[in-house]
Amino acid sequence: QVQLVESGGGLVQPGGSLRLSCAASGSIFGRSVMGWYRQAPDNERVLVATITPIGNTNYVDSVKGRFTISRDNAKNTVYLQMNSLKPEDTAVYYCNTRPSLPDYWGQGTQVTVSS
Repeated sequence: QVQLVESGGGLVQPGGSLRLSCAASGSIFGRSVMGWYRQAPDNERVLVATITPIGNTNYVDSVKGRFTISRDNAKNTVYLQMNSLKPEDTAVYYCNTRPSLPDYWGQGTQVTVSS
């Protein structure tokens, strides 16, 4: 059974940075495309960034140049470095495979960008 545990969220001022981590248990990590998703209040969950097993990345336009997704296959961990944060980045952030699998959603980690 796969379990994904997100961490690293918090309260940060506009322009600040955070680094999120997602630790995966189970054997699927190394061969899976992984993604970071986010869900803002009263909004649907949306995909933010993806990374293939060999490190190819893709981002939605709203975070390009500010966010960086990376992974450490030896540690079964995927990261999201978030710089130049804006209030509109406020959301609960989740990791999952891409495409996402319903049973893999974790609790997420809250990111709040506010002065």
